[in-house]
Amino acid sequence: MRSTNRIALPVVVGLSLAPLAAHALESDRKEPLEVQADATDGTLGDGITTLTGQVEIHQGTLLIKAEQAEVEKLDGKVRKVTLRGDAAYLEQEIEEQGLVKAWADRIEYHVGSGMVVFSGDAEVRHPQYEIRGDLLRYDLNVQHFQGHGGEEGGGRIQIRLDPEVVPQAVEDASPATSDAPGDGDAAED
Repeated sequence: MRSTNRIALPVVVGLSLAPLAAHALESDRKEPLEVQADATDGTLGDGITTLTGQVEIHQGTLLIKAEQAEVEKLDGKVRKVTLRGDAAYLEQEIEEQGLVKAWADRIEYHVGSGMVVFSGDAEVRHPQYEIRGDLLRYDLNVQHFQGHGGEEGGGRIQIRLDPEVVPQAVEDASPATSDAPGDGDAAED
């Protein structure tokens, strides 16, 4: 890592990627967006800012890594964020579910509509499922995936769903009687 050449841009001026996951940790939305890259070109006002070289974006539990990122702002608000590179990476904690991880050659997040488009060898790993394809569209508003496969995987979407894990029934447990030391001793003083 070339930290001596890195540009650290603590950007809090309206760049908000918090809705990247429909049930992301509520606390993430209140965190500042911290951006680091080897170089930047553009404006932090309206227009397009290009970040290149080991781009890292942090906001609470959200972590994004890419070789290049473009942030497009209009009327003082982030309109779209496009991440590119050999397997651009995104991860974020989802409330009560765990960590969601996603990889693609290109990740495009349309902030206003809540649509995330993963293209080029796309893969999303959720604690309850995995989905792979050449193009995956995810609507954050209704938690809906749409996509199609590419040449890899036979041109088909690949989905893996984990089975529901049923906890062992309470009836299987023995009655609440125990001869363990210390049981009932607390009442005696």
